[in-house]
Amino acid sequence: MSHAEIHRSHRVGWLRAAVLGANDGIVSTASLIIGVAAASTAHEGVLLAGVSGLVAGAMSMAAGEYVSVSSQSDTENADLALEKKSLRDDIESEKKELATIYEGRGVEPLLARKVAEQLMAHDALGAHARDEIGIPENGSARPAQAAFSSAGTFTIGAALPLAVAWVVPVDLLIILVAVFSLVFLALLGGIAARAGGASITVGAIRVTFWGALAMALTAGVGRIFGVVA
Repeated sequence: MSHAEIHRSHRVGWLRAAVLGANDGIVSTASLIIGVAAASTAHEGVLLAGVSGLVAGAMSMAAGEYVSVSSQSDTENADLALEKKSLRDDIESEKKELATIYEGRGVEPLLARKVAEQLMAHDALGAHARDEIGIPENGSARPAQAAFSSAGTFTIGAALPLAVAWVVPVDLLIILVAVFSLVFLALLGGIAARAGGASITVGAIRVTFWGALAMALTAGVGRIFGVVA
């Protein structure tokens, strides 16, 4: 009977982006709401701050991801252009270079040369992109996709504490936003850990700890400036 392992490494890219966006949305918006509420601001002001934080945060995430992934894309394209030129000008050296890479991974010299020749006959640029430059198949950077994904997951995360702040009584706003946000973070951390094959408990505790710390600090700042004002 054949045995096939279930690997999860292919999930790392999208999982990281989704968790990062949603986590930032929950933590930053909940912290902002709690900090503003702790300064004895009216309910309308707290909600306005929360909505503003959601919009600003989503746009910041989108812009940051777009710029970051665009830079990665520019670098990949420059490397691919350089590799195309090398393949066109001196393909024999490129075969030797690829064979040397395989030898370094434990393949015998004659077999490494044969593998390099066969792979280059099939897709020379793809072989060098993958094994020399380190660009995985179907792994090229997509700036627009990254921007929309990050903005979307941030918005979903930020909407959770904002919805709680919208419906709860003003006198219970701080404690309920904090409690529900920590629950959301624990669920998010657990789901992310489960999808990645890690410990659900560790994943939940990790994000909950940092979320609680952020909310506590902003609540303290709100109290201080509320008293000063």
